[in-house]
Amino acid sequence: MRGRRRRTALITGGAIVGAALLVGGVVGALLLNGGDPAGATGGAGGTTDGAERLSLTIAGSGESELQDAVALVAAEKGLDVEWVNFENDWVLPNSSLVAGEVDANAFQHITFLSAFNTANDADLTPVFSTTISQWGVFSSSIDDLDGLQTGDRIVIPDDASNGGRALFILEDAGLIELADDAGSYPTVDDVTANDLALEFVPVQAVTIPQQLDDPAIAAIVVGTSYFDPSQGIDSDDALFLDDALAESSLPYVNVIAARAGDVDDPAFGILQEVYQDERVAAGLEADSFGTTQLVEVPVDALRERLAELEQLARGIE
Repeated sequence: MRGRRRRTALITGGAIVGAALLVGGVVGALLLNGGDPAGATGGAGGTTDGAERLSLTIAGSGESELQDAVALVAAEKGLDVEWVNFENDWVLPNSSLVAGEVDANAFQHITFLSAFNTANDADLTPVFSTTISQWGVFSSSIDDLDGLQTGDRIVIPDDASNGGRALFILEDAGLIELADDAGSYPTVDDVTANDLALEFVPVQAVTIPQQLDDPAIAAIVVGTSYFDPSQGIDSDDALFLDDALAESSLPYVNVIAARAGDVDDPAFGILQEVYQDERVAAGLEADSFGTTQLVEVPVDALRERLAELEQLARGIE
């Protein structure tokens, strides 16, 4: 079966500060020129001697070298960053932000954010872009996609945003076809062609790497950054990889998210500068071994896409 190619050429690209430090120069930049990426009214120049220190409490999904680097660089710029991590939980970072328990979070792409906002009548919004992870198809039992057999079981995420992404990847790999009107949140019900009668097994995305060695599972679809380093799995082991820097991957750009009324906090202008520091790029490389890339997208583009995705999400409620 020939999969429809959804991914197009990368929107205008360039290099992030410090990318040269990274192995193979893997960390690049997705630059959509124009606009004020931070949407902040002040603080972009860092701190000056005697200036009052600012602070942010940021919810994340797990301790990392990147978080350590962010805190270190931010402190040098007069911004105190405290990370509050919620291991293996993708609800609490958002619900805590809505409740005012933290000032921002850093763990999700805008498609996931749109689903949360719609389901919870929330107004969380991107402040600036951070990273994007490459996703792919992995298997411990076959060496290429031609090894898949009729009726094989493939694990995909059980949430609407990442499950849809997995189905798009399987379509791009030529394994299935999706209905033209499937939109940004396709489900298995939108599969219109499946020559191998593949069975899709939805599970929580963060647990998918644990299914890799299950003899009952032929393959999994997951982000390359989700694997524990002890598994020794990277993008070279994928049977198929998506194009994380394609224009169509914009919905999967990760962001710093905040409450809509707080986006003009000068602290966010400093935080965005922090993410452009070479030490943050090096921290990301240490965490992901090149499977996750720093990207920069104007906030207007992120918010416009978020609004479109929220409208689509309301249509499938």
